Amino acid sequence: MDLRHLKYFQAVAEERHFGRAAERLNIVQPALSMQIKALEAELGGPLLIRTSRRVELTDAGKLLQAEAMRTLEHMEHTRLAVERSIRGETGRVRVGFAGNAVFSGRLMQDVRAFHQAYPDAEIICQELAPQLQNEAIQNGTLDVGYMPDYYPDHDSSLMYESVGEWGRVVVMSSEHPLADKESLTVDMLANEPLIMYSINDADSELDRQLQKLLGDSLHIAWRISSSLSVLAMAGAGLGIALVPAPLAQVAIPGVVYRVLDSKALTANLMLVSRKDEPSAAVQAYLTHTRS
Repeated sequence: MDLRHLKYFQAVAEERHFGRAAERLNIVQPALSMQIKALEAELGGPLLIRTSRRVELTDAGKLLQAEAMRTLEHMEHTRLAVERSIRGETGRVRVGFAGNAVFSGRLMQDVRAFHQAYPDAEIICQELAPQLQNEAIQNGTLDVGYMPDYYPDHDSSLMYESVGEWGRVVVMSSEHPLADKESLTVDMLANEPLIMYSINDADSELDRQLQKLLGDSLHIAWRISSSLSVLAMAGAGLGIALVPAPLAQVAIPGVVYRVLDSKALTANLMLVSRKDEPSAAVQAYLTHTRS
């Protein structure tokens, strides 16, 4: 007994007429009659009582009709569920991000658009340092990452797409001597204790740029892992920091932001994913981020 037999029997049981059932199934009536007889022979007894005008169900036929309905409904549900999964409408997308993805609004924009298009897909967001995001995407515990492009040597198995670039601002205590300036130049940062982000590669692109511009007057006093910690230490007067411009919207008592007049010292945001992504849900998410 296979699904075809159940579909044929269900059509006859609902129509109570071989002719109408055959027309509904788009097959000829003799072929339908043969299939039903084969089903009865397989099960070992009659399922239908045939009269000249209509068809009635035996007790066994009534039982099979109920069971067939449940089986066919379950198979249809399974078919639809698998088709939705293939289209990426269900499933899970695990998203990692660093602070700038939030402050720029890009993370919320992408997650919101995907959730509106695929409300049944599960989205999990987790704040992670850039290097941890790279490792998690490689080992399969994370699907997509939003991070600054700290690493010149990209992993060949991952895809890196630029999704944002901004200038930098200088953050400091409102009592700092430079706080009365509307904008600052790089030269004004000479010998100032700088609060930098912690990264695995000490020779980051920003480090190299500052070293080139300031030379021996570059003074990196602290390396901090999170944006809020950077802002807190700057506000406490422990140094000044260069942060992406979107962070300037974070209002903290005693903290001021000043424009940095330097087109070279920009901040960016990368979208990182696997090149050979097997998940349809993740593929759908990436498609939405690119639209």
